[in-house]
Amino acid sequence: MSETTAMQRNVHGMIFSLDIGTRNVVGIVGKREGDKYIILDAEMMEHPSRSMYDGQIHDIDKVAQVAQKVKEALENRLGFQLKQVAIAAAGRALKTYRVTVSREIDLSKEIDKAMIDSLEMEGIQKAQELLEKEDHGKGHTYYCVGYTVVNYYLNDGLITSLRGHRGHKIGADILATFLPHVVVNSLYTVMDRIGLEVVNLTLEPIAAIHVAIPPKLRLLNLALVDIGAGTSDIALTQDGTVVAYAMASVAGDEITEALAKTYLLDFDTAEKLKQELNKKDSHVFTDIVGISYTVTTQEIIEKISKVIEGLAAEIAGKIMEYNGKAPSAVFCIGGGSQISTFTTYLAEKLGLPKERVVVRGTEIIENIEFQCEKLEGPEFITPIGIGIVAEKDRGQDFLQVTVNGKTMKLFHSRQLLISDALILIGYHARKLIARSGKKLTFMLNGKEKIIPGQPGESAKIYLNGKLSSLDAKIHNKDNIVVEPAVDGKDGSARLGDIVRSLSVVNFNGLDVKLYSNLMVNGQERDMDYEIQEGDEITFTEIDCVEALLHRFEMDGERYRIYVNGMEADKSFLLKNGDRIITYEKEKGTVEVPKEERENSEDSSLLNEYIIEVHINGKPVKVRKTSPEFIFIDVFNHIDFDCSKPKGALILNLNGKRANYTDEIKHGDQIEIYWENSKGF
Repeated sequence: MSETTAMQRNVHGMIFSLDIGTRNVVGIVGKREGDKYIILDAEMMEHPSRSMYDGQIHDIDKVAQVAQKVKEALENRLGFQLKQVAIAAAGRALKTYRVTVSREIDLSKEIDKAMIDSLEMEGIQKAQELLEKEDHGKGHTYYCVGYTVVNYYLNDGLITSLRGHRGHKIGADILATFLPHVVVNSLYTVMDRIGLEVVNLTLEPIAAIHVAIPPKLRLLNLALVDIGAGTSDIALTQDGTVVAYAMASVAGDEITEALAKTYLLDFDTAEKLKQELNKKDSHVFTDIVGISYTVTTQEIIEKISKVIEGLAAEIAGKIMEYNGKAPSAVFCIGGGSQISTFTTYLAEKLGLPKERVVVRGTEIIENIEFQCEKLEGPEFITPIGIGIVAEKDRGQDFLQVTVNGKTMKLFHSRQLLISDALILIGYHARKLIARSGKKLTFMLNGKEKIIPGQPGESAKIYLNGKLSSLDAKIHNKDNIVVEPAVDGKDGSARLGDIVRSLSVVNFNGLDVKLYSNLMVNGQERDMDYEIQEGDEITFTEIDCVEALLHRFEMDGERYRIYVNGMEADKSFLLKNGDRIITYEKEKGTVEVPKEERENSEDSSLLNEYIIEVHINGKPVKVRKTSPEFIFIDVFNHIDFDCSKPKGALILNLNGKRANYTDEIKHGDQIEIYWENSKGF
């Protein structure tokens, strides 16, 4: 059904609104003329028997009969047929749950809005799980119609705002409110029975707040209390919207029952007496045994003062529970709010000045005009609000959206967001935030080593093909696609990776790692071994020159030791990149490490220091009995006749012109040739 079709007006743009309450059904016909909302006619009828309990329809046929009579009475007076209707679901049908959620996060990442939105969404889903568990698997559907964050936590400590902080754990206390779909279904069924098309559905607290608390006041923390017959509905406003709903299981019937017990009256007589308390100063009635009473209102109020105080205390307790503190002010509506001394007690229980707890009647509704008998009193706030909200919203009561190919309907009680659709479809909030891979922790020679996991990739949310976010507003027929977050890979390493990270020195021309006896959990492993969480890797550490000599079975007393060109003793502590040369004290020669001696065919290595260079592209070993090599030394190892010049002699060292006395080292690239020819 399109928006235009859904909001087609009855005759001349008139709106028919029905407020189906526990005790009464109120019908109002109005229309908008310029800035004013005109009330053309109204009708109120009582249920002849208990067909509703606490705002929930129990006997559809009986409720439909009363609603039909209200409709017909209005049609007869107005002279035209009513075909469309605006209705409201009772606030007392709402279910509210408070939950606490928390999750571990990556300490290295700044907390952003996406992380906070996902945390809040998880809280709503947790509340929904509690609701479904309480429902005992009956399969009822619930809509989240509002939620508020009571507290945020960072590393288990209270904090006003999480955004921009860093930590290892975030949490929140969430207050979420749900409307059972059965309430909506029963209302629709009654309307269908009497031939009315529903063009707008709202919540009674929303309708009441719309007219009782003007928009300019809704930025304040206010409480609206609607005291009905069976329950008292509470709505809390802040930052321009309804942030929480609550319900106290005491209301006007508590007063009626107190009157019945005090004066021995039947329920109907006691109810009539209660309604007249705010209209008369003196009352005459007869109890069930025939005794007549003539008492003043003040005398009656004094007799039941404890009950009135108890009613106020119960409602104040609920306000404090769901608001966390006393609100700035309280507005009371509904028939039960008119009982004398109630607002005084309520202000006292909340610790507010008595002038901040007030009863709101229709006189506070802005820009309203009556062309029928004026409706006065707080009991008419909600039915008038239903009509005004219907005229203002001009929207559908349900939105139809598609999430990952699945089509669903959402109750349009407020501005809906992508998060609302994901909650209804049951999309798990933790799929929206990527987790970094698990760190790999192991012990390396008694020291803890950590290899961090890789960062993940957050979920991508698309609204009608464009990249969006959880808090994006949605409209009818929107298409939502969610690509889940991808977790980062866990930290990993092979044994060879760890070995490569250990220090290396050059010992007499041989690169040597400063370890031996490498073991993993007491066993030898090859270099491809994948390190596991908690592994213990051990090795014998070579920390000084003496340990290095021992590694090669060399007697430290026999050698002179040079480290990075400076003479050092065997206690010298080694570091990565050190260059160590040893000379036998008696022979004055470099001691070549045992491994190289054993792998060499040239026994003269025992008394020589060797480097390998490339001359004109060919590898050449240059040997000397001292560690200092200069360019001219290479001529002792190549066949190049300098006695017969063939042009200018070219000497290059690593691509640059060289002199005979330039120092050369292992791996150098050397070119020697006559200017007119290359080679030797």
